[in-house]
This record gives sequence, C-alpha cells and structure tokens, in this order.
Amino acid sequence: MLYYLFDYIEQNFNLPGAGVFQYISFRAGAAAVLSLIITITFGKRLIDMLRRRLVGETIRDLGLEGQVQKKGTPTMGGIIIIAAILIPSLLLAKIDNVYVLLLIITTVWLGVIGWLDDYIKVFRKNKEGLAGRFKLVGQVGLGIIVGVTLSFNDNVVVREVNPVVTVERIEAGDEPDYRDMHSTKTTVPFFKNNELDYSKLLPFVANDYTWCVYTLVAILIIAAISNGANLTDGIDGLAAGTSGIIGLTLAIFAYLSGRVDFSSYLNIMYIPNLGELVIFCAAFVGACLGFLWYNAYPAQVFMGDTGSLTLGGIIAVLALAVRKELILPVLCGIFLIENLSVVLQVGYFKYTRKKYGEGRRIFLMAPLHHHYQKKNIHEAKIVARFWIVGALLAIVSLATLKLR
Repeated sequence: MLYYLFDYIEQNFNLPGAGVFQYISFRAGAAAVLSLIITITFGKRLIDMLRRRLVGETIRDLGLEGQVQKKGTPTMGGIIIIAAILIPSLLLAKIDNVYVLLLIITTVWLGVIGWLDDYIKVFRKNKEGLAGRFKLVGQVGLGIIVGVTLSFNDNVVVREVNPVVTVERIEAGDEPDYRDMHSTKTTVPFFKNNELDYSKLLPFVANDYTWCVYTLVAILIIAAISNGANLTDGIDGLAAGTSGIIGLTLAIFAYLSGRVDFSSYLNIMYIPNLGELVIFCAAFVGACLGFLWYNAYPAQVFMGDTGSLTLGGIIAVLALAVRKELILPVLCGIFLIENLSVVLQVGYFKYTRKKYGEGRRIFLMAPLHHHYQKKNIHEAKIVARFWIVGALLAIVSLATLKLR
C-alpha cells in the first residue's frame, strides 16, 4: 500500500525521497525491520494474553530432560509470526503482484488450518488435534490453487532473452529481443543443462494436461515441507531458526531470478515480477528471527501448528514460485531428515514386530532431535548444531547457481 502511496506522491508532488520506495532493496529492508518490531513489541503482549487465557502446551512425559517444566508454556504463538509476515507485506509490497498474492493466500490458508489444530488441542482438550485427513484436504486444496495459478496466470511467465544480456548493454539502453512464455520449467541442481520442463517428464501426457502433473508436484511438495516443519518444531527455537535460514536463501534466489542482468550472468531463468517476493521473504525472515526473541531456549512461547504448518507451506510455495522446488531436499535437509527419521522408525518398528514378535528401533526416539535429547545432549546445543547444518545446506544450495 505504501508503495502506491509514495508513487502517487512522487508523480504528483515531486516530494524528495519518495522515490526510494521504488527500490526493492529498500522495501525489503524496511519489511524485515518492521517484522522484527512487530514480533518483539507485540510478542510479549501476546504471551501475556495467552497465559491469562490458559492457552498452555499439554506435555506428554516422554522421559526427556526438561520436558515436564515446559508444561503450561503458552502455545499458538504462530499468530504473531503470521501477523509479522502479513502486515509488512501488505504495506510494502505490490499487492497486485501474483506471487505476493499467492503467498498471502498461503499464509492465511495454512494459518487457519494450524489454528484449528491448536484450538482443538487446547480448548477441546483433544491431544490429537485436527484429524489428519482434514489437514491433508487443506494441503491438497492449497496445492491445487498454487499449481493452477502458476500454470495459467497471465503474469506467471519465464522470459527468454536473445541475445545475451550484460549489465553494460542494459546501462547503454540497448533493449534485447525477448519473449515471455508460460512454462512449467524448473531448475535441476548440479546439472549443466539444469532446466527441466514437466511437460517432458511424462511424454505420454498431452501438453494440455501438463498442469495436472505440475499441480500434483505442488501438492506433494506443500504437504511434505509443511509436515516436515511441523515435526521439526519439537524443541525451543529449532523450527523458527531453520525456517529463517531457508527463507533468506529463497530471498536471494528470488532477487537473482527477478533481475534480468543477474539472471543472464548466472545463466538462470529470468522470471519477470518475481523480485517483489523479496519483500515477502524479508518479512518472513524478520518474523522468524523476531519470534526467536521469545522462543529461544528457554522458550516463553511455542508457535504451535499455527506457526509450523504456515512456515513450511510458505517455504514450499516460495520454492515453487522461484522454480527451485527440486533443490528443497538439500535446502530443507533438516526438515527432510526429521521426516525420514519418523518414517524409518515407524516402518522398522512395524517390520521387526511382524518378523520377530517384538518391535525394534533405529533411533532412541523420533523425530531425530529427540534421539539426541535421549543421548543427554542439551537441547540448546542440539538446536545450535542443527542451525549450523542448515546454514551449510543453504550455502550448498546457493552454490548450485554455478556448480553444475
């Protein structure tokens, strides 16, 4: 909203400094700062309100050190994360941008699903929360919206430029020939010819139905990443810190792919209008860091499913928008290993119980962070080490821009 206001002021009143809102870098920085201010300033008030309303976490005694002490800690703190993402995005981004609108819808959509889950757990005293099938229906519904939008919206295009664009040519005012085209192309990491079109993935599927394949991919990615973030949110600060690292990496990808000069230099897809996502990403990172102010060990508040499902879903849709969804197994390696640890643990337990009559375990406890807690490693150290691994995975992901 402020973008349009200051654009109008600059055009009609020539106010000095109003033109700074034209710059994505300025608005992204402002979004990050505003997001931090919102979470830190209003986070304490939200915690006090949740405590007065007895919105506390119900803890099952799993024999983990310090676990019982967390009983009654306010939950549903994801509300402040959602507010800190939406308010700066609505104020500072171009809200008619299709990518920004899609991420706003994602934030609200999954925020509502997560809030319902927390509400049932806290107020209905049902530890199971929202039934899994309803969560899945919500994730599938969002996947359909995302897949169809990215397949058919007129503003979702990839620009093919010819000849090669250089910074010098742009500064000289030389306009290259180009064409904007609808495409389901994505980026395959570590390969020289690193573009994959989903229409070529299943050659027996007619081009008119490629969107069905792409939508199915969107559904799978949204479900996997949102559930992975949900499982990762098991100890203080782990999900918020990991999500912040991932969000910053996706902001860099969005900035590079949204600029014709950088995308040409790096030989990556140039996606018009994508740069506005940097503002949303900045608000996302600011919200994660601001939430850590109260969620770092010892946590004063938990984000609950309200926050974790939302963070995971946002990451998934961001990756789809910047055409980097195939790099998620690397970038979201923490989420992936947490997911796999549960799948392997449950699968192996059932297999050995059927074969030997007694279930056996691979890990001391799943998800993986609980395995290390069982080994008497302090949770603050576990979180710090997971953050380090997450940062290394982010660096590897960025290196794929040139490592092919």
